[in-house]
Amino acid sequence: MIETEQKLIQIGSSEGITLSKKDLNRLGAKRGDLLRVRVELVDNNKHGKLLREYDEFVKQYGQTLKNLADK
Repeated sequence: MIETEQKLIQIGSSEGITLSKKDLNRLGAKRGDLLRVRVELVDNNKHGKLLREYDEFVKQYGQTLKNLADK
């Protein structure tokens, strides 16, 4: 079993999610296999808050982190 969060994306005229090759390999799954999928909506407010906090952190410390990485 794998558990992952994926963004809903447009695939042709439909919308869907993708599974990484790494996760499929861990399952031993290949094209044509039948998979059981459970789906629930992630709390976007919680996720959005985390992204805003990350953006603020990068704005405040991004250059410092880049300088450290370049040393």
